[in-house]
Amino acid sequence: MFHKEGHKIIFVTLVIVVGSFFLIDEFILNEWLRKGLMIAVLAFFILILQFFRNPKRNTHANEMQALSPVDGKVVVIEEVMENEVFKDKRIQVSVFMSPINVHVTRHPISGRVSYSKYHPGKYLVAWHPKASEENERTTVVVENQHFGKVLYRQIAGALAKRIVNYAKVDSLAIQGRDSGFIKFGSRVDLFLPLDAEIKVELNQKVRGGETVIAEMK
Repeated sequence: MFHKEGHKIIFVTLVIVVGSFFLIDEFILNEWLRKGLMIAVLAFFILILQFFRNPKRNTHANEMQALSPVDGKVVVIEEVMENEVFKDKRIQVSVFMSPINVHVTRHPISGRVSYSKYHPGKYLVAWHPKASEENERTTVVVENQHFGKVLYRQIAGALAKRIVNYAKVDSLAIQGRDSGFIKFGSRVDLFLPLDAEIKVELNQKVRGGETVIAEMK
């Protein structure tokens, strides 16, 4: 299954691949060069397909838990001051996505979307310390009675040129369901209450909609 954000790109890429095959077959006379170019073009198409894949996830809904919003590797776990919405200290957990990860963003908790905002910005590498404040990004807050408020921030990286965010203020967020997409490498920051018990470690690989990031004590 492929994400809807990739349908147009996949179609255009397929047309280019088919056209390239005809041109290579027509104008490249050297057999080894012809086969090598065809393999390279096919490999490129497979990479595009892999990037836009949208696998089903086995989400076990639990209002006392916050799940990872994306696939990737945990690169930050620390107490920080969150200045955009909460204006107080939170536990930040950041997940870095490489270009080969699934790039679907999923709601970490179920509840009401109380804040959703897009910020234009730079395209610093996703692990840059200032990426969270200066890069193109979206900020979403979901709240429920049991977990409280959870903020997650989609952050564009050096390769990401478009962030898609489906969360609308006052809409219902369902844990594990699609909430957006980031194209070509990025990271997501999760800001949790200070009394949340963190269930992951640095450099741990996580799966969006499945891995428990935190649990209320």
